[in-house]
Amino acid sequence: MSLVVRVVAPDKTVWDDEADEVILPSTTGQLGILSGHAPLLTALDTGVLRVRAVGGGKEWTAIALMGGFAEVEEDEVTILVNGAERGDRIDLTEAKTAYEAAKAQSESAARGDRKAVMQAGNALKKARARLQAAGGNA
Repeated sequence: MSLVVRVVAPDKTVWDDEADEVILPSTTGQLGILSGHAPLLTALDTGVLRVRAVGGGKEWTAIALMGGFAEVEEDEVTILVNGAERGDRIDLTEAKTAYEAAKAQSESAARGDRKAVMQAGNALKKARARLQAAGGNA
């Protein structure tokens, strides 16, 4: 058996296909979902979702998620997120540049006010997720 997986962002559906396995970036850590998983509702952190499509062998598709929720029920995984981008559609060089800029901004914000620190931290998490989904290391 397989899972039906849907990743829906406000502006588009990023993934709508069958999969053998899904790894979610939940707020409490990585969460693996296989066919027959118990019903679940969980908050998602900004991070990388990994999907192994049916018939894809050992190949994984990475999707950068910008936080949201996931529901698992009867072999259907519905993922509603604030934003999402498939890793194979992210330019690796641009993602590296954006990550380095966000990292520098985060380091300089450490001396600023709390709001600036939080905004810089969120920007860094998003840049890291995009870089990792594109295949880079952060």
